[in-house]
Amino acid sequence: MTVRSERNDDGILVVTLDRPQVMNALDVPSKERLGEIWTEASITPEVRAIVLRGAGEKAFCAGSDIKEIRRTGSMVSTETLMRAIPGVGVELDKPVIAALHGFTVGFGLTLAIHCDFRVAAPSSRMGFPEVQHGMLSGVSAITLPGIVGEPAALDLMLTGRLIDAEEALRLGLVHRLADDPFEAAIAIAKQLASNSPRAVALTKQLVLAERKRRIREIAPEIDRARLAVTDSDEYADVVKNKPGTGRAR
Repeated sequence: MTVRSERNDDGILVVTLDRPQVMNALDVPSKERLGEIWTEASITPEVRAIVLRGAGEKAFCAGSDIKEIRRTGSMVSTETLMRAIPGVGVELDKPVIAALHGFTVGFGLTLAIHCDFRVAAPSSRMGFPEVQHGMLSGVSAITLPGIVGEPAALDLMLTGRLIDAEEALRLGLVHRLADDPFEAAIAIAKQLASNSPRAVALTKQLVLAERKRRIREIAPEIDRARLAVTDSDEYADVVKNKPGTGRAR
């Protein structure tokens, strides 16, 4: 199984991206499994909080599986993509905490910013490098400005640069740093799980109501943009494993 989930006695569901051999890059089955897990968690009363982490030492998640894209020539559907993101394609009123380490890039960072809390190891590196490869991160383009502000969002998403954990903390991209982000995430989850589930759910709904409304309204534009990038020379170069050559045509 490429994504594992296990509930402990405190009502905390631990979800682990488990493809360490590829830095937890996610293929289509992994994204489909995430959608199933969020659906199951949303209707399971015993789940009071969720912690999302990556297996191995190198990365929380290195994004989408480029090798799969090269093999198939296509990206996952927008519907499947949105269902894989916590609280986007599936209503999820349980609080979600991301425990980040190593590389958290591309779709990995998309997963992280749609969690309600983000704890990162000091050595973490984060970014949205999609534009460097003829791709884009459509849902994050809607969400990120509300977290870090429009100027910082444009900087991160148009340059594709990676930032370190200290800059991520200054920008508000992560909430705190911890030498053991998983342990810290579990501690936060325990605190949240001890609160009233109904009050937590309703509060989360209200705080995120505007973000969710905007994503729903702009979803057709996200789909059109994702389809448009697949027609670009740069995307064709990614599929052919010839990064960068499209820009010289």
